[in-house]
Amino acid sequence: MEQYLHIKPIMKTLYTFILISIFFLQACSQGRTDKAMEQQSQIPDSMKVIKSDSEWKQVLTPIQYHVTRESGTEKPFSGEYTDHFEKGHYYCVCCENELFESDTKFHSSCGWPSFYDKSKPNNIVEVLDKSLGMKRIEVRCGICDAHLGHVFNDGPAPTYLRYCINSAAIVFKND
Repeated sequence: MEQYLHIKPIMKTLYTFILISIFFLQACSQGRTDKAMEQQSQIPDSMKVIKSDSEWKQVLTPIQYHVTRESGTEKPFSGEYTDHFEKGHYYCVCCENELFESDTKFHSSCGWPSFYDKSKPNNIVEVLDKSLGMKRIEVRCGICDAHLGHVFNDGPAPTYLRYCINSAAIVFKND
């Protein structure tokens, strides 16, 4: 029993570190989350793609439907585009709206495709997400409202953003 007495202080320190990290990350993203609450799509309603759930289920795979229409996520490191670095563009799997350029893709080791910038300002909408007991910024397609992933403030220069995107939400096309 005495051999395990040193574990309790280590676990307490680790727990404290995790809590402080969570609060720090939430504080760092506070400015972006407040800004995201106000953002709305600048795409005219006439250009929006609106379908019923049954229509979406006919054109999407089960994982694509879960991610894009139910705001789900794929398992980390399981997506087709996590380690994909060909030249081209990434589009919304639901409506083929251009979202990201391959030149802005980087390897973040987070388990999902990561980009430091979007290809066109109005093609992506950022929305406050308070799920899982934290504040994050959800990223949605500006044309069909598909859930794509989230954006964080820990990316590389020049934007210092990391658009963490589900592979199931995007499709790649070569230049």
